[in-house]
Amino acid sequence: MTILVIAEHDQNALKRATYHTVTAAASMSSDVDLLVFNPQVSTEAAKISGIKHVLVVDEKNYAHQLAENVAPLVSELAKQYTHVLAPATTFGKNILPRAAALTDMAMISDVIKIISPDTFLRPIYAGNALATVQSHEAIQFLTVRSTGFAAATQNQSATAEIKALDILIPNTLSQFEGEEIHISARPELTAARIIVAGGRGLKSLENFKLLEKLADTLGAALGASRAAVDAGFAPNDYQVGQTGKVVAPDLYIAIGISGAIQHLAGMKDSKVIVAINNDPDAPIFQVADYGLVADLFTSLQELQLELDKR
Repeated sequence: MTILVIAEHDQNALKRATYHTVTAAASMSSDVDLLVFNPQVSTEAAKISGIKHVLVVDEKNYAHQLAENVAPLVSELAKQYTHVLAPATTFGKNILPRAAALTDMAMISDVIKIISPDTFLRPIYAGNALATVQSHEAIQFLTVRSTGFAAATQNQSATAEIKALDILIPNTLSQFEGEEIHISARPELTAARIIVAGGRGLKSLENFKLLEKLADTLGAALGASRAAVDAGFAPNDYQVGQTGKVVAPDLYIAIGISGAIQHLAGMKDSKVIVAINNDPDAPIFQVADYGLVADLFTSLQELQLELDKR
């Protein structure tokens, strides 16, 4: 079996989700290749345990990893592999379905466990049930949830072979115009060990900003429920849940979040869940390890005071 992993990265470093996807691939085969679109990340990629070759495509058309550019390339490369894996992030979910369709193969999304090379476990119904899916496709296309697999490690003593690919498939459908990058001193949401998340119970954008000091004190990332995002309290990239980001930090603090099933699907794998809500019947308390039924504004102030003392 030969497996191709599509790396998610910016112009400087690999995204953490890539490391988790490599672990999923390595559990099936020792013959794993990693595809990157920038030579700058190839050195980092070559030191990941379990990688045999790093395939580098150094063409400006692929530099921004537009799905319209990358999907035809992946579908062409896929003919040499038995499996093609990508992280189950916005990046992977944008590219892999297109590549699978171009190859005329079915795709399996959100894999959380590899049972065998053709059988996989994935959540359905917002995570309330798990489906065991067997596929007889010649090429298996999978997006992998990072919460289901440990991150691959760096091995400084072993270096995978770096291969440059001279492939350019023209795209006349779209072109990259520009981007606005939000730079934050806080950890990235999907890689953070601690997340402080707010919901509709915060009532306003100004109140949502009260979470910033708590997050900074804890060295945490900020998250939000969809209700908070839809209300304009937080930007879209803060959203945790079925239609947002799936996270599994060591500590998840949910403040003013009722715990709709769609939100729980994105955070219930967190190791420790703390919930603060004034409604004792809020669904969030069904998954919380520690729950506080109280006014969140008073609780926030008291919590911050105690943290400041320490």
